[in-house]
Amino acid sequence: MRSNCRKKTCPKCQQKTLVVKDGFFFRRCDSRKIQRYRCKICSKKFSNATFSPAKNQKKRRFNHTLLLQLASGISQNRAAILHKCHPITIKRKFEYLAKRSRIKNKKLLESLYQDHRCTEVQFDDLITIEHTKLKPLSVTVIVDKKTRRVLGTNIATIGAFGHLAKISLKKYGKRINNHIPKMHELFKSAESYIHPLAIIESDEHKFYPQIVKTHFPGATHISFPGGKSSIAGQGELKKLKFDPLFCINHTNAMLRANINRLFRRTWNTTKRIEQLQKHLDIYCYAFNSGLIR
Repeated sequence: MRSNCRKKTCPKCQQKTLVVKDGFFFRRCDSRKIQRYRCKICSKKFSNATFSPAKNQKKRRFNHTLLLQLASGISQNRAAILHKCHPITIKRKFEYLAKRSRIKNKKLLESLYQDHRCTEVQFDDLITIEHTKLKPLSVTVIVDKKTRRVLGTNIATIGAFGHLAKISLKKYGKRINNHIPKMHELFKSAESYIHPLAIIESDEHKFYPQIVKTHFPGATHISFPGGKSSIAGQGELKKLKFDPLFCINHTNAMLRANINRLFRRTWNTTKRIEQLQKHLDIYCYAFNSGLIR
């Protein structure tokens, strides 16, 4: 066997020229033959699995299926029952899939909008709760109007409103409202995907024009009056003959229908904001890559 054939770099001495093949082993968890290598300089033995992001992971066979299930309204506990494994296994895979989805989705968007940036954009907020209705959250979503690809999401804490404001203030104290800083953070991360002279559409929120003007001074911002929802409490479903913001409203409705943490049920509320963001990353990658529709 030639010692200079195409192989991996030795993880110990970082040499590539004197690395030779050294057989293979049969990985039982997914029934694959994995090539082994040996470094002639330091005698280090390694394999293709050494460089895999899923190194030392068990039950790799249903990673792809679990990704689709998490983006289709299946909870982690239900997924553990379906795959006949421990819930902790699903929890670990959830962390792995969220990390990989965030990286892959970023690369996908960069490749899609590298030469031709998005010229028509819509954005809006999706209201959900953190643990109780007294602790609301605002999920800001930016989408490409033509393809409905999700360009970015971010979660902000907001104060309770309506008849729950006094109850929330009395029970939990004053709640931090970081909605505007989080929106600036989201628009800054999506600047590389949106054309500087794009048409940006939204509803008539009072501070939307200022945020759009800050990041896209040359863009055209069009705001539409908010329509009445067809079902009480569900702002994504509009009772309109023609909805100019149908793209973003449909995307928000899909998020609420396919992410179990956003279901309107008390047992599905997210306990931690970062876990909800990870779930959003999984759904955005699955949708943008065409795995689900």
